[in-house]
Amino acid sequence: MSKDITIQVIDRNGVSHNVIVPTDMELNLMEICKASNLPVEGICGGMALCASCQCYIESAHKLPVKSDDEEAMLAEAFYVKENSRLACQIQLQPNLAGLVVRLAPEG
Repeated sequence: MSKDITIQVIDRNGVSHNVIVPTDMELNLMEICKASNLPVEGICGGMALCASCQCYIESAHKLPVKSDDEEAMLAEAFYVKENSRLACQIQLQPNLAGLVVRLAPEG
């Protein structure tokens, strides 16, 4: 049985998009953004090797701790903030219903 959630993605122009996400397909936030035609590059294909999918978590959701690879990529990225994450490293689960993210500027 599919458990869909809705998340909010704010694009680089400040426009908010409500995106319905199936949580039974084990997709990450980068894949959902790309499938929704939102401007996320994901050049490395989701391997935490490029930071082209950087986003800012704007809701109070509890996310898994950043991996060493994610920390390393964010240390080299532009426009990094305390709430920066790589969208490719955020698996969308039912507990993330209502998640609000803002896409980081292109670096």
